Amino acid sequence: MSKRTTGGALATLIDPAATLRQIGEGYLFAEGPVWNAREGCLYFSDIPGDARWRWSEGRGMELVARPTFKANGMALDLDWSLLVCEHVSSCLVRIRPGGERELVAFHYLGKYLNSPNDVIVRASDGSIYFTDPDYGRWNDWVGQERNRELGFRGVFRVPPGGGDLQLLVNEDEFDQPNGLCFSPDESLLYINDSGGCNIKVFDVQSDGSLSNRRMFQDKVGTGVEREANVDGMECDELGNVWVTGPGGIWVINPDGERLGVIETDEVAGSLAWGGDDMRSLFLMTTTTAHVIETIVGPAPLPPFSEG
Repeated sequence: MSKRTTGGALATLIDPAATLRQIGEGYLFAEGPVWNAREGCLYFSDIPGDARWRWSEGRGMELVARPTFKANGMALDLDWSLLVCEHVSSCLVRIRPGGERELVAFHYLGKYLNSPNDVIVRASDGSIYFTDPDYGRWNDWVGQERNRELGFRGVFRVPPGGGDLQLLVNEDEFDQPNGLCFSPDESLLYINDSGGCNIKVFDVQSDGSLSNRRMFQDKVGTGVEREANVDGMECDELGNVWVTGPGGIWVINPDGERLGVIETDEVAGSLAWGGDDMRSLFLMTTTTAHVIETIVGPAPLPPFSEG
């Protein structure tokens, strides 16, 4: 598959001659990639396939877990534990390097969460941020069909070391909050809304709370389920936002100007940087997984940002 872009401004971020290399196929809906630098491998989810996969240059593609409670987004904690959003259990869990599984979050004010979707870690203090749309309660294909207990779909923070969940936004702020990422200095938090087809940006306060919400990018996608909408999202080391959207991966500069699109043949669901130099961008594209080399790398990510 060749890579095609629109907009010459992308040339400083990705070589125009770079191409997508397929590293896997045959998934039902690939999602939630995260690179583990200590192991030199990529982990990602196949939500309907109820499986977690591991890929490395040396060993190729390996199935490492099934079932996974139809897991979705993942991130690394400061101690290299794997944080996993589970649709069926409506839980955010931590899987320790030794394999022990523990609950991080499963309820808010006595009511079960909807279905945690994407998760990130604030490197400066280890607090955990995650989105909680209700996709995992829609049907048995991507979760388990059941009624919601919460009357809203929110964005939450787990304080450093654990504790009661903190709701970070108004209950009506998002329709279906999904991907989220910090700016390189963690002063900004970007959160996209798959239902609202937009990306909003917030100032991050010293205590981890959010303020000064404003629109960053509007009208990204149609909002129709399983079409090309805002979903996975990452920030690069220069502050540009890379997000799934119509046609593939949109690249948007800090001023909200779209620089171009990395086109994919299938709907792109999520992305993550990895590789030895953190200049390999992994793309989850529905039934396939790809990698493409970039000039720019990601915003600092824990735990490697901690040394």
